[in-house]
Amino acid sequence: MTKVPDGGIFCSLVIPCYNEEGNLTPLAEGFAAALGAPSGPGDFELILVDNGSSDGTAAALRALAARFPFLRAVTVPVNKGYGYGITQGLGTARGEYAGWAHGDLQYSPAEIMKAVELLRPARGKKIFLKGLRGARPLTDRFFTAGMAAFESLLFGARFRDINAQPTLFHRSLLEHWDGAPADFSLDLYAYALALGKGFAVKRLALTLGERAHGLSSWNRGFLARLRITVRYVKSSPAVKRAVDSSAAGPGPDRP
Repeated sequence: MTKVPDGGIFCSLVIPCYNEEGNLTPLAEGFAAALGAPSGPGDFELILVDNGSSDGTAAALRALAARFPFLRAVTVPVNKGYGYGITQGLGTARGEYAGWAHGDLQYSPAEIMKAVELLRPARGKKIFLKGLRGARPLTDRFFTAGMAAFESLLFGARFRDINAQPTLFHRSLLEHWDGAPADFSLDLYAYALALGKGFAVKRLALTLGERAHGLSSWNRGFLARLRITVRYVKSSPAVKRAVDSSAAGPGPDRP
């Protein structure tokens, strides 16, 4: 899965939106402010994916796409999972670098653009960049560390804060995207695939805020976190098989 970059776009950022109507206007306005103008710098595109929403997300995205030149809307009629929505957005990406972030405003657009701008000096290089979450509750850090330890043992590589946002990478990684999962394990898949393909991994500490609107599909207490962790663990062997089918095997993380 890959496309030839078009129109001189430096970075394409995909944000999946599932019943995020209340977040969309402040999200788009936040990116406009972070970009410095309503039209943006001309080489950045924000791809907002209506991932099968049942609220007013689709109509809100159409209105925002008409208002902000840097924003494009993609519609997924039926929600098939977090990863599926992101992959549909990536299929339309035109940037030399591409990736995704969440649309719940826990990561402000200004924080996300710090990661995007960090890639500019590395143009043309096989970079895989992820954020690092700080100032999180002890329970959240416990599950994050446990998951990273498990995946590190399974893959024989060093993983840290696997689900941190944003995720950004040189678009050449999309050439090996055929086995991408449709659920939340997409973050693990992309991370492991980048390691296997020899991408240099960079991390950037970003401030994680409170969710402004909508409802998290997993962060609803200890039992919810436990359930999603068990699902993650169960899906990990399939993710490893998908990665191994296109890569010789992950190398060490180079944060």
